[in-house]
Amino acid sequence: MDVLAFAQSLLRCQSVTPADGGTQGLLAAQMEALGFAVTRLRYGDIENLFAERPGAGAHLCFAGHTDVVPPGEGWRHDPFGGVVEGGMLYGRGAVDMKGAIAAFVAAAARAPGHVSLLITGDEEGVATDGTVRVLEWMAANGKIPDFCVVGEPTSRAVLGDVVKIGRRGSMNARITVTGRQGHVAYPHLADNPVHRLIAALSAMTAAALDSGNEWFEPSSLQVTSVDVGNAASNVIPATASARLNIRFNNMHDSAGLTAWLRGILAEFAPAAQLQVQVSGEAFLTQAGPHTEALTRAIEKVTGMTPERNTGGGTSDARFIARYCPVAEFGLVGVSMHRTDEAVEVAALSRLANVYQTLIEDFCR
Repeated sequence: MDVLAFAQSLLRCQSVTPADGGTQGLLAAQMEALGFAVTRLRYGDIENLFAERPGAGAHLCFAGHTDVVPPGEGWRHDPFGGVVEGGMLYGRGAVDMKGAIAAFVAAAARAPGHVSLLITGDEEGVATDGTVRVLEWMAANGKIPDFCVVGEPTSRAVLGDVVKIGRRGSMNARITVTGRQGHVAYPHLADNPVHRLIAALSAMTAAALDSGNEWFEPSSLQVTSVDVGNAASNVIPATASARLNIRFNNMHDSAGLTAWLRGILAEFAPAAQLQVQVSGEAFLTQAGPHTEALTRAIEKVTGMTPERNTGGGTSDARFIARYCPVAEFGLVGVSMHRTDEAVEVAALSRLANVYQTLIEDFCR
């Protein structure tokens, strides 16, 4: 099958989260034509699918998303046109990650083996009705694979230089401290919540959560907002709030970090309210036959030995890691989410060759 033509077809679907734009139907039809059994899984407003072709050997799953972020303004070409110019394919999602999905399909068309695709339309959104729900369905129906490759754009400068074998966890917290409003000239008649909030934040930011380890950089707490909503310069406010994010390595989990935040608040602002939202826990896929097969495929096609890396933000791999070994490998990510997002046509073909080589090796 023509990986470029199929990538262009996907790019021409306007699938800005949570809209599907026809991408899932297009993909389902193509997979059925290749002999895959396709199950469409709609949860809420989100279209997902699981496609499987049974075969001999280990079960390899490719995971990805058809939804994209809004294109914005200032494109040289129609962001949903799938235009090729100067050896580059332009379009929103070319890199993140419709290009990789086209490479999944092309590889599966060329190589036999027990292969499946887990494709969601909810990765760029809140991610509640996408991969999480599909994995639950897969577990209930005995479809969990032996290894999963997520096609996120992991390569840094050239295809094959980076494989992600883990990700940091991420959690957001909102702290609200309540005091008593009053005149700044009579502080003894008021209770300034800002002072207690500042003291608590100072203690949090002064603490080193860890020094990192072999695979992860040090965990980081960043204050992202401090809000009082006070329009007057002579009034002590009644409340003060702050928001923060913690990106944490596998030396922590969200429950332990939440307890740590509560401990600091108990010291500096005992009556403060703490709300925590966890985007994902940290995970690390240990070296094994699965990651070695991926490395061999990359080396064979690109001639490069990839760096094993855990940097960057979160991805749906954080959900898959709860069920099976997972790694991420895809295109060069420099232009993802940018105006004029584009991928080298030659790189798209090489990526399909890497995935094909992996199927031939892992599923034998």
